[in-house]
Amino acid sequence: MVGFVNTIAGLASAISYALFMAMGMPVNVANGTTRPGVLLQFLVNSILYKRAGILPVRTSIKVGIPIALGSFVGAQLAAHINLQVFEWIMACTLPIMTLLLYVDTRAVKLAAHEEEVVISPIKFFLFILVGCYGGFTHAGVGLLIIFASVFLLGMDLLRANAIKQFAVVIYTPVALTVFILNDKINWPIALIYAIGNIGGGWLGSKISINKGAKFIRWSVTLCVVLISLWLIYRQF
Repeated sequence: MVGFVNTIAGLASAISYALFMAMGMPVNVANGTTRPGVLLQFLVNSILYKRAGILPVRTSIKVGIPIALGSFVGAQLAAHINLQVFEWIMACTLPIMTLLLYVDTRAVKLAAHEEEVVISPIKFFLFILVGCYGGFTHAGVGLLIIFASVFLLGMDLLRANAIKQFAVVIYTPVALTVFILNDKINWPIALIYAIGNIGGGWLGSKISINKGAKFIRWSVTLCVVLISLWLIYRQF
């Protein structure tokens, strides 16, 4: 389920965090434990999008490099931050990330060809900030990458979603390395999670190429609201 929702809409990692925390896992370990599955899932997704002729590889690399740079900083922060502070940040930012699911992108001037895409120094810096968030938590970073690809680069939603897949493949090894070095991964759970993510990601890629995701948006919104309320409740 998580891999399926993550591929189509994003934010499903928040569901994973909640499940892992319900199993007694600290939130920073839950954060790290999702990363191997995320890497494998988005690698499979990228291959499927490339075969479908939807993935703009050069643009994805241009986007992935600054995101990878920023992810190192974000992952370092996530690995060492106070657990209670981390939970408060997650509880407050997840609902904000959810709003991006409903942003109307129809008025954006789209780039007709990949050659038209130029990443200026300002855009490069903004993608670094996206990477900082992605290194800190994977929950919601896909939406930020899609949002930035549409409004900064003129990508349509389908190509922006494809860019998200490959950009995650580029930056996740950086964040994953930080979590490994800081012993923030539960490997048995991570491997089980990875297998489920690959299957869900494959199904989600197939569906997202051909259909919309209105139902997924509403489902993710409901889950995120409940998770945020639960995280706030844990603080009292």
